[in-house]
Parts: sequence; C-alpha cells; structure tokens
Amino acid sequence: MKNWKRKINLLYVTIVCTAMLAGCGSSGETSAAVPETGSAAASTENTGTESAADMGSASAGNEEGTSEAAGMMSPEEIIKKAAGEGKVGNWGLGNEYEIQALLTKYGQDTSYLSQAFDMDGFDDDSITLASAMTYNELGLVKNDYEGGYGYGDTVGTIDMNDEGVAMLEDTIFCTKEFAQANPNTVKAFIYASMKGWADACADPAAAAETVFNYGSSVSPEHQAFMAEEVKKLVTVDTHGNEVTEIGKMDEEAMQQTLDLAKQYIVLDDSAAAQKLQSMTLDDMRDTSYWEEAAASADGNFGTPEKTDVSIQLKWLPQAQFMGYYVALEKGYYEDAGLNVTITPGGGDISETTAVTNGTVDFGVTWTANLMAANAGGMNLLEVAQVYQRSGLVLVYKLDNFKK
Repeated sequence: MKNWKRKINLLYVTIVCTAMLAGCGSSGETSAAVPETGSAAASTENTGTESAADMGSASAGNEEGTSEAAGMMSPEEIIKKAAGEGKVGNWGLGNEYEIQALLTKYGQDTSYLSQAFDMDGFDDDSITLASAMTYNELGLVKNDYEGGYGYGDTVGTIDMNDEGVAMLEDTIFCTKEFAQANPNTVKAFIYASMKGWADACADPAAAAETVFNYGSSVSPEHQAFMAEEVKKLVTVDTHGNEVTEIGKMDEEAMQQTLDLAKQYIVLDDSAAAQKLQSMTLDDMRDTSYWEEAAASADGNFGTPEKTDVSIQLKWLPQAQFMGYYVALEKGYYEDAGLNVTITPGGGDISETTAVTNGTVDFGVTWTANLMAANAGGMNLLEVAQVYQRSGLVLVYKLDNFKK
C-alpha cells in the first residue's frame, strides 16, 4: 500500500515539475523555484519564537547536541564524505545555488546529483545527502503516513541558514510601473496581506483549514504540517531570531541572497549576466511601501487607485501561501477597499511573466527569481519579504555518517 501511495505522490510532484520547468529560462526568467507540494506529515508544536536549533534544523540536524556521544561525524565531515562520493543531491531548479555555496564553503566541487522529485534516491542510498524543503520533503522523509518514508528521528539535517548560505524565498512583487501608478493600492494590499500572515502564524492549524477549504492541493494532514513549518520561515530569521515585523526586508539577508545570486546564477545572455553583476538591492526593491503599511494603525492610505487586483502564487493552494487566504477569508482585503483574486500558479506562464505582461498585478516568487528576471530585462519590484529564512536543508541518515 505504501509503495502505491508513493507512486501517486511521485506522479503529483512530476506534474509540479513540468509546470515549473515550463516557466524557466536562461535570460532572466530562470526559475529559482522548487515544487512546493508533496507529502508532508502531522502537525508539530511550535511557538514561533524558538531558535533555529530548537526547530530541529540546526547544522547536522537536531541530533547535533548528541552527535559526539553517538559517534556522529561533524557537519563538515558529512558534507565532505557525501561530496567525495558524489552523493549530494538537488533538483537544479534554483535551489542548487545554496548547495553550490555550501560545497564551496567546504572546499568541494560544486557538482551534484540530479535529484528526482521524490525521496526514493535518499531511501535507496543512491543519494546520501539529499535536498529537502522543511515544509515538504523533510516531512515526507520523517513521517509514516500517506506517501511518507517513516524515518522519524533516524535522520539529521544540515540547514542553509545555520551554514551561512541561505537565500530568501517567498516575496511579494509587482512591476515598478504598477507601484508608481498605484501607491495606495500597493500599500493597502501589503497591509491586508501582512495582517493575514500575522493571523495565520498565530493559528497555523486554523490557517491550514482555511487553505484546505479554498481548494487545497494536498490533504488536511499535509496542510497542518506545512502550516507549522511555514510559520517558522515567516517568524524566524536566518540567525534564529524571532521576527516581529512580518514582511520586513532584512538588509543583511537580502544582500546575502544577491551576493550568492551573482556568484552562482548563470545567465546565457551576456548583457543579462552583466546586469546581474552590477545589480544592487535598490534596483529590485522599494521598502517604502511596506514601511508605510507597517506604520499604519488602520490601513487607511486613501482611495485605492485600482480596487480589483490579483496575485499569482507559485503553485496551487497550500499553506505555503496561507496568509493570503486568511486575509481573503477574514475580509482584510475588503476592509482595505480591495477586491482581491488569488490566482494559483503551476501553469505554463511563470509568476514573473504573468506580472510583467499584466495578467496579474502582484506575484509571489523567490527573491533570486526576481533578481534574475530583472537582469533579463523585466522591471519588477519587491515590496514585501514574507519568508525570512531559507526552507532548504540537506537530509541524511544518521547510520550513514557514524564515525
């Protein structure tokens, strides 16, 4: 029965990948996305204020504190062993930049195995250090239910945040022209969205249920697990500190993302490559819209210039985007004078293209995605940074790395 369920999950994730690849390009529309759906696991308790180590995602995993007693290798030894054996895996849709930065940090070649969009390679040991999103594949590895592999506490993780190579993920953006022409609309949209995200993080179980009722792409159990894990990405920064200002653009984390993008993103077009190398944060973000929204006591920014607006997600309805659904469900957009349509992603047109061509007004993408898109000739503007840390880890079996 479990094999059958895994095959269903593999089919589902393959569909995700096909959609993601359809939006990829090498001239600025390079996708930095990973399929964000798949099997996860039951809800885990989290207050949103613990450190990264407390969340079970510290270097060498949540077993780091006992690794010496258990005779475990250090994170550096684990990385070097797996890299030396050619058994570090990644999907190669944009997440590879963090993996390449990690390998460089430890003096290893930056090549990696092409990882399938399931965890079978991890399961059969053809990949001993496998990429996983904390809210998706890690749950699939650890948990024993639909599509899960049931490894539980017999696995450890190496976290990109703790290793200093994190790149930021989900951000809200629009075109620069749209922001300039509709400043009240942009501020109202940010205000209502961040209010939705605050509520979602305060009660992730309820947020998961809300997303499920809006046409969830995964089961209620998956949503509950994902919501708890996504909450951590929104409320904890790359250093493990609590985030109290949801959506704020952390200068240090954003600069690190840009620096790593310049080092590891390869654009075929020479003009685009040169533009990326000369890019600054001010070329792709404007903090003023979020700052005014965050400072507002009532969300009154004057009459919105455009009241009917839409936002394109990276994928189908799931807890990765729970704040927008909570804002819609609780009437926060309506209170701000907006009629908002949430458009699922996963189609043939990427979110950066959809926003650029005016199909939608706002989009959700990864920060490096936006940087590459602008280098390739788009004119996009980040207006809020929802995720404050990377959700990428490398997962390994403890038994494979004992001294």
